[in-house]
Amino acid sequence: MKMLKSYEIRQMWLDFWRSKGHDIIDSAPLIPNNDPTLLWINAGVAPLKKYFDGSEIPQNRRMANAQKSIRTNDIDNVGRTARHHTFFEMLGNFSIGDYFREDALTFAMEVLTSPKWYHFDLEKLYFTVYPNDTDTINKWIELGVDPSHIIKVEDNFWEIGEGPCGPDTEIFFDRGIQYDPENIGIRMIEEDLKNDRYIEIWNIVFSQFNAKTGLKRSQYKELPSKNIDTGMGLERMACVIQGTPTNYETDLFYPIIDTCSKMVGVPYQGQMAFKVIADHVRSVVFALSDGAMFSNEGRGYVLRRLLRRAVRYGKILGMEKAFLHELVSVVVDIMKGFYPYLLDKQALVTKQIQIEEEKFLNTLESGEKRLLDFIKNASSCEINKETAFLLYDTFGFPFELTQEVASEHDFVVDEAGFLELLNLQKERARLARGNTQSMNTQNEAMMKFTKPTSFIGYDALNGEGRVIALFKDGFSAQSGSGELIAVFDKTPFYAESGGQIGDIGTCTMANRNYVVSNTIKLPNGQHASMVDFREDTLKVDDVVLLSVDEDTRQATARNHSATHLLNEALRTIVGEHVIQQGSFVGNQFFRFDFNNFAPLTNTQILEVEQLVNQIIREKHPVIVLNLPIEEAKKLNAQAVFGEKYGAIVRVVDMEFSKEFCGGTHVSNTGDIGKMAIVSIETKGSGIYRIEGTTHDQISTELHRSLENIEHDIVAIRERIDTMEQEAKAIGIVVAPRVAVAGHEVESYEFVLSKREELENLRTTAKELEKEINRKKIEQSTLDITPYLSKVEVIQGIPTLIFRLNGVASEVAKEAIDRLSNQLPNGVILCGLVQEDKIVFICKNKVASLHAGNLVKIAAQAAGGNGGGRNDFAQAGAKDVQKIDVSLAKAREAVKGAL
Repeated sequence: MKMLKSYEIRQMWLDFWRSKGHDIIDSAPLIPNNDPTLLWINAGVAPLKKYFDGSEIPQNRRMANAQKSIRTNDIDNVGRTARHHTFFEMLGNFSIGDYFREDALTFAMEVLTSPKWYHFDLEKLYFTVYPNDTDTINKWIELGVDPSHIIKVEDNFWEIGEGPCGPDTEIFFDRGIQYDPENIGIRMIEEDLKNDRYIEIWNIVFSQFNAKTGLKRSQYKELPSKNIDTGMGLERMACVIQGTPTNYETDLFYPIIDTCSKMVGVPYQGQMAFKVIADHVRSVVFALSDGAMFSNEGRGYVLRRLLRRAVRYGKILGMEKAFLHELVSVVVDIMKGFYPYLLDKQALVTKQIQIEEEKFLNTLESGEKRLLDFIKNASSCEINKETAFLLYDTFGFPFELTQEVASEHDFVVDEAGFLELLNLQKERARLARGNTQSMNTQNEAMMKFTKPTSFIGYDALNGEGRVIALFKDGFSAQSGSGELIAVFDKTPFYAESGGQIGDIGTCTMANRNYVVSNTIKLPNGQHASMVDFREDTLKVDDVVLLSVDEDTRQATARNHSATHLLNEALRTIVGEHVIQQGSFVGNQFFRFDFNNFAPLTNTQILEVEQLVNQIIREKHPVIVLNLPIEEAKKLNAQAVFGEKYGAIVRVVDMEFSKEFCGGTHVSNTGDIGKMAIVSIETKGSGIYRIEGTTHDQISTELHRSLENIEHDIVAIRERIDTMEQEAKAIGIVVAPRVAVAGHEVESYEFVLSKREELENLRTTAKELEKEINRKKIEQSTLDITPYLSKVEVIQGIPTLIFRLNGVASEVAKEAIDRLSNQLPNGVILCGLVQEDKIVFICKNKVASLHAGNLVKIAAQAAGGNGGGRNDFAQAGAKDVQKIDVSLAKAREAVKGAL
């Protein structure tokens, strides 16, 4: 076995597969592009799902990569075990309908054991297989594997939901008896025992069946296109090749641990804290560099949790100040050779982490203060589950620290209850992730259709086309009626892709028009139109006239060109860190998703909108260039982060904006007419969505987006009208309302004006309601004289404990305030009976008494509960019959406390 550094292991992998005719594909960003089923890219195959389910055919059916991945489903194991990580690199090779088991295993044996490559000793390798997979068993033996090194395991079958599935074979490296003191041997693999002797380094999946709910595996049909999907963990390979006890001593982690050790002045001796810090800082650096943001939801929440966990373990090592940001340069230095973009992001990521660290250290202080306040005011010596979980989840306060602080004050913590809430949260997160790795079912007929078509729609909206394929209900057909998918040798219809909708229009044959309702791309890239031939018949080789709906195409082109200008305007006004995270372009409106640290201010939104419209007014020509990708990159044209491009790319140049794009566009920015931002919302995890439109759709779309606000405005106006009548009836003089100035319905300013109008109306309603309540209280003021005569003096303290029946809460509180003014050094507790409930209100000015404890005692005597501050508190109860008992209990509590 060769001794290799991690970067050499990675490069050797890629070099081997390149020598076998594979395209080496770039690692996709950690944030999935247009894939809502995934929170993170979590495996090498994740960005390639479209190839495995047959919805798209790759340019080269052989591919290999080193894919960045994040998994956080077992975060608590990170640092506890030798090989669990949140961020890792998965080395993979993939065959999409090309080579299969025979070649895959032959290649595997070569790359692992050949002196030219990794040069593993075959005697140290063990292989698990699916018991029924005799083909794999026989092939391994043929390649020289000792049958005693082949272990049958029932779980060796990759299947997640319906779609492609199949048996797999795992390869383990035997690190020797020193990691097996009891000499258990391969029973560790057979019984899946946790161990450090046999390390799984590679998994090869034979994706050959189509899983179907309700069928046994033996009944699954074979896929029309069999695929190979493999995954080799770089960190595990480095551990095995470099001969380290765990992954953390490899050159991927140890420089981080060593730097951290010097920071805290604590030597590394395998402590879990160092491992957690090294793992988590790698995840955070890569995720932020790929466009993720810290937030309270989604992937942003995951990032925040990782950072906070690392900071807490830093405190365990004695680190009291922010330090993680100082490790960013170490991570970048280790990884920059293969991921050079990290250097460009280093300064920004360092700042982001420092700000988040310092914020969390302040939060930790707040959490401890909140815990101490709880202990000070608690009625029992237990920290309940809700408080412990709130501290952990909201304040990032470690449960162990909660236990420690509680112990110092002779309190206990409801650990079982805390774990119950923690498990409920994990289950909710699991359900939210859903079936993230399942794939669509392959369509054999469409995948096998390979005849090329010519798209003429950039230059023409009409043209004759000959039918070269028909599909009816998913199957290939020579003729058909009703709803069909038709493929033509030449077509002006743009197929739905890149976020842009497919063209609609008409298909004309024998002077009869048939509606084309959509145009899609088939797996091999052909444009296919969905056409309804009603009762008539369309046949292969028929020649038809194809006509794109011009109004829809032009409106779509205006919106698409507007998204390009919007993208560049955001980068100009907000910052160059802004990256497109997805888009939709239709004929009526467009959506544009992007990342940012915080919501845009109203000023930024208006400036972005104004800049786009300035470029439109300047009437820049739109030039389209088809260039080799390396030449296109020299133009600094924007590409969608993580998108795969061919050797020749189409560049849309608007002077202000240059982007790789295959969509349809205007010929001059002036053709857009005008652009308006209709709405902006957060999608979570630092991702925001702008919805906008252009030209004559502006008024319609603005009003559509404001339907809810308009509805609220009408409702609150009606409420104010009713309140004004009530106010006048009780003698309040109502000032006339000022008319709101109108705004032209053509920009985001109109949205802001409507929101401002709604807020003003809400303020008016709130103030009017306060005035009405004040007047009502004034008119129904309670005479407190009879109650002052009931004041008793308990051990020198003026004490008033009394009952009120059927009085409004506001009236009672106002009376208690006036009574309190008459008893400057006393305590007042009122039991207010209202139909089927009691409200206990206490106002206290005595240092040795606690209002919260008094109302709690009173409420508990009547089957209720509550509490509050030392000076004021309120509690509720439902057993009205116990009111006298409650007041007596409160009186006893006052006597006992004094």
